Amino acid sequence: MKIKKSIYSVLGMCLLFSTQGCNKYLDKEPDNRTEINSVEKVAQLVATAYPQADYYTFTEAASDNAEDKGNGVGTIDDVSTLPYFWKDVIGDDTGTSTSYWNGCYSGIAAANQALESIEKNNLGNGALPYKGEALVARAYAHFMLVTFFAKEYVIGGTNDSPGIPYVTAPETKVVQQYDRGTVQSTYEKIEKDLTEGMALLSATAYKVPKYHFTPAAAHAFASRFYLFKGEWQKVIDHANAVTVGGDYTGIVRPINSTLFALSSADYRAAFTRSDQKYNLLLANQYSVYQRLTSPKYGYGANLVKMFAAGGTYGNITGKAYANKILSYGVPNYTTYKYYEYFFLTDQVAQIGYPYLMAPLLTTDEALLNRGEAYAKLGQYENALKDANLILANTVRGYTATDAATQAKVATFYNTADPKEGIVKLILDIKKAQFLQEGMRWMDLVRNHLPVKHNLFDASGVETTVTLEANDPRRVFQIPEQAKLSGVPLNPR
Repeated sequence: MKIKKSIYSVLGMCLLFSTQGCNKYLDKEPDNRTEINSVEKVAQLVATAYPQADYYTFTEAASDNAEDKGNGVGTIDDVSTLPYFWKDVIGDDTGTSTSYWNGCYSGIAAANQALESIEKNNLGNGALPYKGEALVARAYAHFMLVTFFAKEYVIGGTNDSPGIPYVTAPETKVVQQYDRGTVQSTYEKIEKDLTEGMALLSATAYKVPKYHFTPAAAHAFASRFYLFKGEWQKVIDHANAVTVGGDYTGIVRPINSTLFALSSADYRAAFTRSDQKYNLLLANQYSVYQRLTSPKYGYGANLVKMFAAGGTYGNITGKAYANKILSYGVPNYTTYKYYEYFFLTDQVAQIGYPYLMAPLLTTDEALLNRGEAYAKLGQYENALKDANLILANTVRGYTATDAATQAKVATFYNTADPKEGIVKLILDIKKAQFLQEGMRWMDLVRNHLPVKHNLFDASGVETTVTLEANDPRRVFQIPEQAKLSGVPLNPR
């Protein structure tokens, strides 16, 4: 199968990190699209319909999950340094926004090819789960693109700023022309694909369901999508559909129990395994993120304090979080969540591609999405119940007396508005829970929050710079080569 290039320039990468069965199929070198003529082949193809690159590197560096560690500390490289200063990265090196753009459109291309093959070959009911998967995967990739490469969706706004090219068919030209549409039209197309696809999904169509959009994973994605749209009841409904009866007991990350008891090496190997109940969707992503052990701008001495007990940086319980914190030498820290795998392309030369098993969707996120939606609807006790379930599985030595209450929230966040306080609580929990997973940037964008970074000058004087909510640099730059397809770049 050969997929032509246009706004995505590294489509071949999408074939490298699929499931073992798909690799075996792709080794047969099928001839363009005519060979994808069976349900089995479509299933193998749609397994590659996921972003093949990570967004951790550039989103974490751009967010307030990074800090300047001081003069003479850490390494400087474009992939982590330029995003910290909210500058555009030139090139498509691993970990850049361009790499992620290419990875998303690679997945979209695979989804479109699968959908076309299903239609042209009349593959019948047996192909419906894979049609559903392709549609939802296409919706997911476009959603991530519009989140990073277009202005944020404004609840109740016109959302008429440029969106991103929504590609729905395999390309037939070397250089295809596209328009960006608007953020509103992009969201409408995402919702259409998501709704149509979810109706076709199956929980039993796959040998390893966690590598595919099952109904549970799709509902988790829908809870994120509608959180961005501000449709709070839909967030709740979809989060409830992730698990039987909407009960998340025993299926969120057991950070202060099972995971805490593991050695660091075992923790790293276990965290993103497909047999973990909290992982709903995993994807192989070309990445060297776990190799960034000591960047000058990253997880440092101030950020590590949010895991400690009490103090300015502590959480509402006053106790420490049990998250794994490892140091490569103070102030260089890591959560050590990822185990790097290696795909050999040359056995003799021992060269190939590093990749991570990345958790794209988790029960923890879906639960906290529901909690935030409850808060927005004024259902404060329900919201606190969801927040406390995460705290109960994250805080060291947690007891019932540590639970967050409206009174504690009012005091801790110094606000008389329970909605404001509980939303802040949930965002703080997510900031710690998903450190080095890229979630924080999405929350900052979605809530139009300013981003503050510290800077040390040559003499060691520390200052603070702020990226305001209306700053055009909050939108990552579209790759330069996209102009060949008539796609205008973002203003600077």
